[in-house]
Amino acid sequence: MTSMVKATDDLWFEDFEVGESQTTPGRTITETDMVNFAGISGDFNPIHMDAEFAKTGPFGRRVVFGLLVMSIASGLVVQTGIVKGLQGGFREITQWKFMKPVFIGDTIHVEYEITESRPMPRAGGGLIVLEQRIKNQYQETVMKGSWTGFVLNRPAN
Repeated sequence: MTSMVKATDDLWFEDFEVGESQTTPGRTITETDMVNFAGISGDFNPIHMDAEFAKTGPFGRRVVFGLLVMSIASGLVVQTGIVKGLQGGFREITQWKFMKPVFIGDTIHVEYEITESRPMPRAGGGLIVLEQRIKNQYQETVMKGSWTGFVLNRPAN
C-alpha cells in the first residue's frame, strides 16, 4: 500500500497504517555538501576530504560521510510529509547497516515502509516504525535500518 500523505495534512497516530510505503525524491550529493558537513561536524578524516589519500584507500576515491548520507535521507523523508505527524520526534534508530560506499555525485533516495504501530495510551499517542532502505542511482541499497518516532493521537473534538 502506498501512502497518499500530502505535506499540508495534519497527521496523527491514527493516520498511520502498517504496510504504508513511499519512495522519496532523489538528491545528488555534492562537493559542497561534503565541505559543509566536515565544517559542521569537525570530521576531516582524509578518506572523506583528501582526494590523494583516498586514491590509496579501498575505494580508490573519497567516500561520502555515512552520517551525511543519513542526514540527507532524513530530509528526503521529511519532504514526503510523513514526519509532520511526529510531534514527539524521533525516538530510536536501530539495526542500521552501512552496506555500500556513497561517492560525491551519487544520487540517493529512500524507500520506506511502516512496519509497526504501537499505541501508547498513557502517553497520548503511539510509536511508528519506518523500515528504510537508502538506495543510490543504480538501485543498490547503500544503507538500511529502522527509525522509530512518536506521534500524538488525534485531539478529541
